Amino acid sequence: MKKQAALLAIAGFYFCYFAFNGLFSPFWGLYLAGLAFPAWQIGILTSLTQINRIYAPALWGYLADRTGKRQLILRVAGVFGLLFFIPLLITKTFWPIFIAVLLGSFFWSAALPLVEATAMSLLKGDSGAYSRLRIWGSLGFVAATVAAGYLIEAQGVTIFPVAVISVMAGLALYCWWVPEAPAVQAQQAVETRFLDILRRREVQSLLLACFLMALAHGPYYSFYSIYVANQGYSKSTIGWFWTLGVVAEIAIFWLMPRLNLRFSHKALLLFGFAIAALRFSIIAWGISSLLLLLLAQLAHAFTFGSNHAVNMAYIHRYFAGRHQAKGQALYIAMSFGIGGSLGGIIAGMLWQQIGGAWVFSLAALACACAYAIAWRGLPKA
Repeated sequence: MKKQAALLAIAGFYFCYFAFNGLFSPFWGLYLAGLAFPAWQIGILTSLTQINRIYAPALWGYLADRTGKRQLILRVAGVFGLLFFIPLLITKTFWPIFIAVLLGSFFWSAALPLVEATAMSLLKGDSGAYSRLRIWGSLGFVAATVAAGYLIEAQGVTIFPVAVISVMAGLALYCWWVPEAPAVQAQQAVETRFLDILRRREVQSLLLACFLMALAHGPYYSFYSIYVANQGYSKSTIGWFWTLGVVAEIAIFWLMPRLNLRFSHKALLLFGFAIAALRFSIIAWGISSLLLLLLAQLAHAFTFGSNHAVNMAYIHRYFAGRHQAKGQALYIAMSFGIGGSLGGIIAGMLWQQIGGAWVFSLAALACACAYAIAWRGLPKA
């Protein structure tokens, strides 16, 4: 019974955590544009959550392992994440918003790896059970995106901070309810040194390809909603675009066991890179076609869903035993951290100079480069 209550709390946490993503990814850039911020400031502000992913999870994870007080740290992260986002309700200028989001996302980013570790401990490493639990996160993203789209369309983009604070309040509550993780027996030491793993060609190729894929998604997460809105699509329609992508993501997560039986990890990874290059090309030059935009969003199943699942399998394979946590942290830093934030910043710098179509064309080029690197650097198996 205690385990079921713990898993219910974790499911609620996933729902609220990714509901926050469902607000920020589609509508944060639109909110900042509504405040008349220039593109370069929008690029910086939309990249702060990704920048914190470079270093914050590692710092909080080290602190949790060092002190053994994961539950306490999780509660602190939830409460202070909420408190630092509250200034968004009153401030409308760059530097106060910069400081609020920087600090708020610093605590927000700490929560996920702590809860992930607790979930995997409770499920005893069962990835199938984990994937079903993780679905609640995708559902939270969908619910927040659709609801916010209609809410913003009805009341204006200024309602956005209220939605953020509401979700963060729910997240703080679930951070308080997630229990302490069960004790885990120490694993045997691994002979291979961490630096020796990093020297392997296939590991370098994987991490570089992950970086390029995340770099390509930087413009998407920062400027896609603005780009589509400028073509006359409504806020609710934009919300449905994002929702369609997440629905495709959910579907591919459920199909991954079957796909793994039929295709190699390398084949799935290369297919994802190829689809990503095509997807961003369609967004760049097919923006006026509703059908093409819908197809591009369905491609999210492979540009994120299967791509992320395969990357997790590769990281688990290459970084074994006591290097597992460091490998996961490095993957997050290279992709969602450095790659995603740098992609958003570069897009903000180039947006007004070369236009959205060419920015997304460069994103497609980055995916093509990732394909070439993975094709040459990863083994066939």
